[in-house]
Amino acid sequence: MQRLLLVTALGLTLAACGQQSETPAPAASTTPAATEPAPMPAKPMSFADRLQAAVDGEHRSAENKARDAHRHPAQTLAFFGLDAGQTVIEITPGGGWYSEILAPALKGDGQLVGAIVNAGAVEDERARGYYERSNQGLRDKLAGNADVYGGMTLVEFDTGSPNFGESGSADLVLTFRNVHNWTGNGYDEAMFNGFFDVLKSGGVLGVVEHRAAEGTSAEDSAKSGYLTESYVIGLAEKAGFQLAEKSEINANPADTKDHANGVWTLPPVLRVPEGEDKAKYEAIGESDRMTLKFVKP
Repeated sequence: MQRLLLVTALGLTLAACGQQSETPAPAASTTPAATEPAPMPAKPMSFADRLQAAVDGEHRSAENKARDAHRHPAQTLAFFGLDAGQTVIEITPGGGWYSEILAPALKGDGQLVGAIVNAGAVEDERARGYYERSNQGLRDKLAGNADVYGGMTLVEFDTGSPNFGESGSADLVLTFRNVHNWTGNGYDEAMFNGFFDVLKSGGVLGVVEHRAAEGTSAEDSAKSGYLTESYVIGLAEKAGFQLAEKSEINANPADTKDHANGVWTLPPVLRVPEGEDKAKYEAIGESDRMTLKFVKP
């Protein structure tokens, strides 16, 4: 009896093993393994964004950025048609306030040229010393930050017969608050002729200048630093330019333009007459300015 039970149990065990071995394995999944989505290509930065990034750049001092409220650099340059790929000439950059915006905006896709006065050709000793110091200061600024200014070049010109480069080689010529100096020294017509020569057909001349009330005499303008719009437009048209558009981007209705020390009474110079309150002129802000866009036919 025990032997029969043992044989029966063994048979059941073998049967169970046989059943287990015949059970089909689970089918392999046909669902593809999850994968990470391909990264989207980076959207190219627009030139307007590049320009704003240059305005906001850490290379600019807090003092210079504070003047944006009066100078409106991004809006002004956009009005003049600044764009990637252009050859741009900035006339007498001075300390490089605008250069520190133009240079990084154009770097790698455009060319910025700073046109500076050839100090060696200036006869007046005091003026020559000023230009020597100014030019060296600008050169030091450019050399001190190649990441920002590495694409900018400088060209010297003589005020009597200014040449800014090969004829028809530039897309855009820019001058900020300089014309009154040229008028006071008698070479404003020569400068505008030089601008016309270096620009391509269809090229743009952008002018920002302290604005006098119409009817102000040339003599008073020379003393105050303010010029009438009609005078500046006349200079440009005499050289061959056509006025394309005006803008009030840099207007300042609070500027009465009758200050004892002319435009230099206002910020940033603040040459305030003795005994007067500097805060009064700080509250006015920088000068009322014309913003004119001319085109070479």
